[in-house]
Order: sequence, then structure tokens, then C-alpha cells
Amino acid sequence: MIDLTVIWAGIIGFAIVAYVVMDGFDLGIGILFPRFKVGAERDMAMNSVAPVWDGNETWLVLGGGGLLAAFPLAYAIILPALYAPLVAMLLGLILRGVAFEFRWRDPAHRPVWDLAFTIGSTVATFAQGITLGALLQGITVAGRAYAGGWWEWLSPFSVLTGIGLVIGYALLGAGWLIWKTDGPLQEKAYRHATWLGIALLAVIALVSLATLGLEAQYQQHWLAYPGVLVTAQVPLATLIVSVLFFRSLKKRQHAGPFLYVLGLFGLCIVGLGISIWPDVIPARLTIWDGAAPYRSQLFMLVGAVVLVPVILAYTGWAYWVFRGKVGAEGYHS
Repeated sequence: MIDLTVIWAGIIGFAIVAYVVMDGFDLGIGILFPRFKVGAERDMAMNSVAPVWDGNETWLVLGGGGLLAAFPLAYAIILPALYAPLVAMLLGLILRGVAFEFRWRDPAHRPVWDLAFTIGSTVATFAQGITLGALLQGITVAGRAYAGGWWEWLSPFSVLTGIGLVIGYALLGAGWLIWKTDGPLQEKAYRHATWLGIALLAVIALVSLATLGLEAQYQQHWLAYPGVLVTAQVPLATLIVSVLFFRSLKKRQHAGPFLYVLGLFGLCIVGLGISIWPDVIPARLTIWDGAAPYRSQLFMLVGAVVLVPVILAYTGWAYWVFRGKVGAEGYHS
């Protein structure tokens, strides 16, 4: 019998990766927004993500909905443990979406909407990072329910992961602007990418070292022989991609910086997978313990087989249509 639990874990993991890749850079642009000059620079930054920003969040819906449907027990434990950061994330995304639309339709109050765009993007990103940190540090579970307190999600480690994700998304945003714009805004993005890249590597190192001290299984997964011969390749690859990233900035490449930052995020996600697999709640609940019945997974898989390719198709088409550089008035080739 095919292990649908593993397939569904892969689908949800893919949705999370797609969300980070596709929504991370437009959240990053919101985080960097105050550093752009009012007028043409801000308009160019907004226009660079205008055709795709709302579609990017489809993957967040798929990840959250898939967790509820395929791993209901995990959903029932995670949600009460992380209500506060998850609600903050949703409120931030709502504020960002409203600000995105109204800054064009209400030019008289554009400074207010610009500020709201930055606040919403930063809050949503920081809340996502805190959510990740809270999961990694461990959730108190008794029986089949959450047994921790209201503030268990808040810790120095979760704050560090929150700050790290803000830096990472800002770097993605800078890389996107390097790729999609030119002129003064592009030069400004090159400068921001340099110091953000240094900051991100420092945070990756800190989070990686701190993670090893959270749970015994993390050390086992990363440091036990002979597995360490494989896991050691992840920090080595991170070093190589980092060198290529800074080299691409020095050579003033356009697509290179963004693609290399995506590579760094990909390696971080690989590292996350090494740490927690096969758990859906690290050190508490495996994917099989938290999975829905086989027939339920099979029924949902039929829908996913149809819908995921459709989402990929229209997403790819949108990015292809708007593949050129962007100006203050819109896209051009």
C-alpha cells in the first residue's frame, strides 16, 4: 500500500516552500519600503510585485488547509499553542493587502498606506518566524492535546528566528528588486543586499547552533555517525552558495543574487527537514501518529492532484507574462 502520509507531508512541505519562495520577496519589499524614496522608487517597488503578490498567498492557504485535512491531530495541537503569532500573522497580511490596494486608490493618504504596508509586512514576517521558532523549541503536549501556557511560544529562540526571517525576507526583496528594476532603485537594492546578506549568515549560524541545544533528537540527526557525513554537506553548501551570492553582487549580476538567496533559503529548509523528520510536531508527534485515515487522505489527494498543477500553471503563466523589468508606470521588456 502506498504511504499517503508521506505523500501528504511532501505536499504540505512543497506548499510551505512555495510560499516562502513566492511570498517572501514581496513581504521583503514591504519591510524595505521606508528605505525607498517617495515617488518613483516606491512605485517601481510596488509595481514589481503587483501582478503576483496576492496569488503567492495561495500556497499559504494550501499549507494550512492541507495540515487541517491530512494531519488533524497535529492541527488541533499546533493551533492553540500558536494562536497569538498566527493571528498576528493573519492581521499583518490583511493590513498589508488593504494598504497595497488603497495606496493607489487613496493618494491623499498615501503616506499612511505606505506605513501600513511596512507594518503589515514586518508583523506578518516576524510572526511567521516566531511560529517556526516555537515549533522547533517544542510544544507541551499531554495525551492528544496542547498542555502549555498562553506565552509558551515566546522565548529568546523564537524571537531570534523571527528576526532572522525578517532579515531573510528583506534580502529576498532586495534580490527581487535587483532582478526586476534598474537605475537608482536597483543600486540601492545592491547596497541593501550586501549588509542583509552578512546579517542573514550570522543569524543562520546562531539559529543553527541554538537549535542543537533544544532537543536531543536534533543533535542525533545532525551529529551522529555516519549520518554526519551527509548532514555536514548542508553547511558546506551554504558556504559555497554564500560565496557565489556575494560574488554575484560584486559582478552586478541581475538574476544571480535573487537565485542565490533562494538557494540559501532552500538549504535552510533542507536543514529544517533534517532536524524534525519524521515529526510533524518536533519530538512530540510523528506524521503517522497525527495523520488522517487512509481513505480521507486518498479522497483529498484526488483534489490535490488536480488543483496543484492548475495553481502551478497559472502561477507560472503570470510570472512569464510579467517577466521583464519594471518602471514607475508598470512592466516593460
